[in-house]
Amino acid sequence: MVNGLNAVKEEIRKVLRGKDDVIDMVLCTLLAGGHILLEDIPGVGKTTLAVALSRALGIGYKRMQFTPDVLPSDILGFSMYDREQGSFTFKPGAVFTNLFLADEINRTSPKTQAALLEVMEERRVTVEGTTYRLKPPFFVIATQNPIGASGTQKLPDSQLDRFFVRLTLGYPDHSSSTDILKGNSFESIGSVNKVMSAEELLSLQESAANVFASDEICDYIVSLCEATRNTDMLLQGISPRGSIAILKLARAYACLKGRDFVIPEDIHRVIHPVCNHRIILSTKAKASGKDTDDIIDDTLSFVTAPV
Repeated sequence: MVNGLNAVKEEIRKVLRGKDDVIDMVLCTLLAGGHILLEDIPGVGKTTLAVALSRALGIGYKRMQFTPDVLPSDILGFSMYDREQGSFTFKPGAVFTNLFLADEINRTSPKTQAALLEVMEERRVTVEGTTYRLKPPFFVIATQNPIGASGTQKLPDSQLDRFFVRLTLGYPDHSSSTDILKGNSFESIGSVNKVMSAEELLSLQESAANVFASDEICDYIVSLCEATRNTDMLLQGISPRGSIAILKLARAYACLKGRDFVIPEDIHRVIHPVCNHRIILSTKAKASGKDTDDIIDDTLSFVTAPV
């Protein structure tokens, strides 16, 4: 299992260097069956990561550039009248694939954003009263620029909550930046080879779901979530859905590390990307200069981890 995941990671590293921690978290999210929000400035490799991932896994991939004129039917599909058959025929939208890249998701209208809610949660599409199920595996990787607000529509909390994790690639380090500039260290996207099949990925997801989590681990996750709900530093703490995401991702991270049981360090590793978009800071927290990661660190410091 670990060898297969490492092979995928090595293929992605051909075109994206210095971001092993982010790649690990992306792979863990896929094992947990979740969706990913990549929030970063343009030009740091968000699209490259998604394309390389689809090629390494050998799964279907579609990308849609979200703009104000994109309609829900462009994403989900629509029914068209077929004169020869004398009936309406469903034309699948861009979301009918395995890996759907929603590029700059916050640049489209709230109505179009909402079209993704059902498909992200239920893995199905309902058009004109008829439901169509998507073939597994299915993931959404959405990108957005957190800096430029002109022409954007902020994602509602209900939409943000559908994303398992929010990740940031960030700038490459000096050495990697130099290699990128010289163009002699990175290979083209065409060099990324298929090293895993969709069937193998589904099998890995099942294995990750069966990783053992003790009662003490589950109690620890609940205590962490309750602590975020009982502080004046937050207007909104971690929801039950968030606690489930922490457990699933901790299981996937343990699986990635070759273990069949969860330890507290797994929770510490995944809690930031799982929860940094699920909690809302209070005025007091903002006035004190704290951000969401600071609050999560504070929570980890005063909730006792099991031994």
